[in-house]
Amino acid sequence: MADLVQVDALDDGAFWRVTFGAAKGNILDGPTMKALGRVFHQARTAPALKGLCLTGAGSDFSFGASVQEHLPGQVPAMLADFRRLVLDLMDSGVPVAAAVRGQCLGGGLELVSVCHRIFASAEARLGQPEIALGVFAPIASIVLPARIGRAHGEDLCLTGRLIGAAEAKTMGLVDEIAADPAEAALAWMRAHFAGRSASSLRFAVRAVRADLANRIRTELPELEATYVDGLMTTRDAAEGLTAFLEKRRPVWRNE
Repeated sequence: MADLVQVDALDDGAFWRVTFGAAKGNILDGPTMKALGRVFHQARTAPALKGLCLTGAGSDFSFGASVQEHLPGQVPAMLADFRRLVLDLMDSGVPVAAAVRGQCLGGGLELVSVCHRIFASAEARLGQPEIALGVFAPIASIVLPARIGRAHGEDLCLTGRLIGAAEAKTMGLVDEIAADPAEAALAWMRAHFAGRSASSLRFAVRAVRADLANRIRTELPELEATYVDGLMTTRDAAEGLTAFLEKRRPVWRNE
């Protein structure tokens, strides 16, 4: 886990800075998702913890989940790993602030969207480009409309377009633009949570997220079944993923 995720405990353990990724793009493959999940699981039993800042290593947050793991035969395990990671984040019971630099795409944006507050650098680029590969984003389909409204959520999920930090802030996806988003996230948490009870914060976090957590637990498995049993039986889904891996334009047959 140390190679994939680094945890820096700050302010006598009141705040954690969690940095993930070990290669270009900080791909959320199976080992990385499991390593991050273990950190969120550990956060449940850290009594002094009042907030967690999540950021990617290097110049980008994340290019998203592994495209290789989206292929038939691997995709059920990938979807299950991602669902566990999202629920581990939500079940940690602590406020989580995302610090975004560079590219934040696909599964990277889905993970960020589940965080409580999003800080981004001015040059950050965010998007759900799954549709360009002939697939869709199950978690974003639930979380983005809840976070930024149905019109904006559908815009990002259906067009696959990338947006800059300024547009993301205008639509409510990004909360603050900062030169150093991680430091801005930590400053925000210190200002608002340092003087609060860690145990009371956990109850408040679970209360304010109860509806969303319930929706993810009940609706996400249904979307995953649609993905595996419906979408992945189509010719175009396989073509889009294969074309991406082969670095060529997909040839759609609309079937």
